[in-house]
Amino acid sequence: MGGSSGVTLDELLALAEQVLARGGGARPDAIATLSAKRAEPVWAELASHYDCALCFFDAARLEQETPRLKNPSDAVFRAVGCHGVAEAAALAAAGPHGILAVEKTASVRTTAALAIAGSDAAPQFRKVKL
Repeated sequence: MGGSSGVTLDELLALAEQVLARGGGARPDAIATLSAKRAEPVWAELASHYDCALCFFDAARLEQETPRLKNPSDAVFRAVGCHGVAEAAALAAAGPHGILAVEKTASVRTTAALAIAGSDAAPQFRKVKL
């Protein structure tokens, strides 16, 4: 997921629930986002709500996912140093054989995408990545 500074838990939950419903209703095994968001407590609150792991990836790692993105953005690259956050973070958490199940969906201040982990993912991450 991605989000503007100051995004609220309610905003994140609303979009997460929408994307999870589009993906079949499974609960996430992990919430993944850009490492620049690490200092924002709302991300830990979101992971706690779902009782799942919270993964942070730096922009260089997310940029490695660019060939697999459905919605790469030059504007996002100029802002944070990678061509996407929501799709890239979901795919990074899902592993090299993970697949994008729900493309980037945006609300006013947040984005979310859903990936299904590949068989090569660590055991605790073998299901759904938001």
